[in-house]
Formats: sequence, structure tokens, C-alpha cells
Amino acid sequence: MILIFLGPPGSGKGTQAKRLQQDKGLMHISTGDLLRDAVKKGTELGKKAKEYMEKGELVPDELIIAMIEEVMPEEGGFILDGFPRTIPQAQALDRLLEKHNKNLCKVFLFDVPEEVVVDRLSGRLTCTNCGAVYHVRYNPPKTEGVCDVCGGRLVQREDDKEEVVRRRYKVYVEQTAPLIDFYGKRNKLYRLDATKEVQEVYRDILEVLKDGC
Repeated sequence: MILIFLGPPGSGKGTQAKRLQQDKGLMHISTGDLLRDAVKKGTELGKKAKEYMEKGELVPDELIIAMIEEVMPEEGGFILDGFPRTIPQAQALDRLLEKHNKNLCKVFLFDVPEEVVVDRLSGRLTCTNCGAVYHVRYNPPKTEGVCDVCGGRLVQREDDKEEVVRRRYKVYVEQTAPLIDFYGKRNKLYRLDATKEVQEVYRDILEVLKDGC
């Protein structure tokens, strides 16, 4: 079972992907994590990606595809979180799956209005030490500014600041609109109301998946 999760930052894609990984054994492939990990480990692909990132340029599609191919399981399914973002990326993914005799099962669109995304992300706090995530209103730490898990310092990430979140949302809408049409024409696209509670969204996903691919 190969799935794609489309949605703006803060729509809950990562949370739901982790649930499916746990319950269904599907590998969660987050392109953001892949990039950071490859750069950190200093792999060949990571070194190439780092050159682009340091110049503030987008990492080329072929590099991202190569990274996905490197971690893609031979057997078993996976969820792509944060990829594809453009039509050329979707076409490159088609070629990659065809090369490995794999078929795309379903594409889930996490529908969330801009104001909800801003509310979720601009209130987010991240531990500088262990990476645990909190929210000033929905999931506050026991002690203000201090991580419950390790006692590390909690900060607001640069890309969680309101003006940055609004910019990221705008880019997402511009990039993703053509993809909605692309996968919709293939009858692969399923819309989720991602403003619901986490458990409700998960139930909606399972409901769609019970029909198989």
C-alpha cells in the first residue's frame, strides 16, 4: 500500500502517518526528515543537497527522488509525507514507482483553512534538546518554557512564526492546486476534514483504506 499525504504545514500529516506506521507497518517517508538526515550524516546525496540549501535554493527533484529511492522498502508499503509538491515531482514519482513495479494506492488531501494552520503552528513550541513539541494552548508544558520530557528549553521555531506560516501556506496552495486536479482525474484523491480531532481524522483514513487499493 503506497499512500501520499498532501496538505499544508500543520495539517496533521505527520501525526497520522506515524499512527499508520505503528498500526499498519507502513514506512513513513518524510522528505523534510530525509533531507535533514542525509545532510547530517554527510552522505553523497546529503552533500549535494547541502550545497543547494546553503545557497537558499530548492533541492532539485532528481536529488529528492534519489533519496526516496534509497530508503524505499523493497517489500511492504509506505507513506510519502511532503512529496510530491509539484506536477514534475508527481511525474518523476510515477516513473520511480513504475521502475520498481509498484502502484500508487491513494492520495489523501488534508483540508485545513489558513487560520487554523496559523493558530496551530504559531502556538507551537519545540524543545531545543530532545525535539518534543508542545502548544501554548492545546498542549502546554507543566512549567512554562521547560520541556516535560528532558527539562530542555522550549522555543518557537523560525518557520512557526505567523508571517512565515502565512507565506508557507500561500506557497502550498499555489503549488498543490494543480496536484489536486492531477490525482483527482485519476480517481486517487480523497479529501479529509483535517480540522477534526486527531482520532476522528484517523478513523476517516481507515474508512477509506478498508476498500483496499
